[in-house]
This record gives sequence, structure tokens and C-alpha cells, in this order.
Amino acid sequence: MRRLLFFVAWGFALLLSFILVTNIVFYVGTKAYIYDDPAEVPNSVVALIPGAAILQNGALSLIFIDRVDTAIKLYEAKKVSKILVSGDNSTDSHNEVNPVRLYLISKGIPETDIFLDHAGFDTYSTMYRARDIFEVPSVIITTQSFHLPRSVFIARRLGIEAYGVNADTGHILFRNYVREVFANEKAALNLIFNRKPKYLGEQIPIEGDGRNYQ
Repeated sequence: MRRLLFFVAWGFALLLSFILVTNIVFYVGTKAYIYDDPAEVPNSVVALIPGAAILQNGALSLIFIDRVDTAIKLYEAKKVSKILVSGDNSTDSHNEVNPVRLYLISKGIPETDIFLDHAGFDTYSTMYRARDIFEVPSVIITTQSFHLPRSVFIARRLGIEAYGVNADTGHILFRNYVREVFANEKAALNLIFNRKPKYLGEQIPIEGDGRNYQ
């Protein structure tokens, strides 16, 4: 019984250590690449908007709007020349990307510069597909502070010159940070084992015309 308790305690300590180290590495390893002021971030080819919740009426959630509006600021400031919208479009009834496309167009963003990733089922898949499908060389990720370290860390480990801009405007809940603690472990394991996304497919060069790939 003592031996069993010892191994349980040892395993628990190992798990806690992995969680702690992963979160520290993600935070420390990306701090230099994350900006609060869009004016200070280096120019890149693409602003990447990770997926978020769509309301039942088809409208963007507040967190999603903050991400999209931050990308618009970067585009208007000529920090980027393209916008890549990633999200889950696994069924006809669940489409996270097209509502964003319509929102961007309503704000004056040319359709030629809007690209949609319909298979961005998680952050790892989003960054992997940005590299392998859309051939993104450099990117500014627009998302909230709790999500930025993981997003930027994954992108950089996959070989993308990635930066992040904080899209916080007060619409964050404590549970977002709690969830992120454990999401970081999943991301670390994906990187360690080089997981392939569920869908890859033909390349869609980001330097092309977004109207051809809706």
C-alpha cells in the first residue's frame, strides 16, 4: 500500500511539474513577441484571427469581435496586407469563419485580402495550417492575453515568424485563464509528437486573391 501511495504521489508531482514548467516556458518564451500597442508590433504579411464563439443568432461573440477589430486596426495601419480568419466549420450549421468575413467586408476590408481557414479546429491546427496550407511566412496573431503565449509559442516552434497583439477590452472571464493552463499542456504534447491536423489539403498561397478561396 505504501508503495502504491508513493507512486501515486510521485506521478502527481510529475504532472504538476509538467504543468508548471510548460506554462512558464510558454510565457517566458513569448514575452518579447507580444505587444499591447498595435503601433509597436513589427510589420508582417498576415493578421491571423483565431476562432471563437458565434452566438445562436449568427453574431460574433464579444471576444471574437475584439480579435477581429484588432486585426482591422493592423490592416488599416498597413502593419499587414492580408487577414487570415481561422475557425471551426466542421458542419453546415457551425461556421465560425464566414460571419467574420462578412464583418470584415462591412468594415471596408477588401475581399481580395481576406482568407478563410475552415479547419482551424484548435490553436495548434490553426498555426500548422497557416504554415503548410496558406504558406504564411510571418504573422501577427490577434487574440486575448490569456491565449497569446500559447498561440505565439506554437507558431514560432512551427517555424513561423510570429508576433501577437493583445485584443483585451474587458470581455475576459477567470475561467478563460484556468482553461488556458491545461490547454498549454495539450499544445506542448502536440508539438512534442508533431501531431498532424485532421485536415490538410491543397495549398492556398496567402499572397494570392482571397476571393478565389472562399
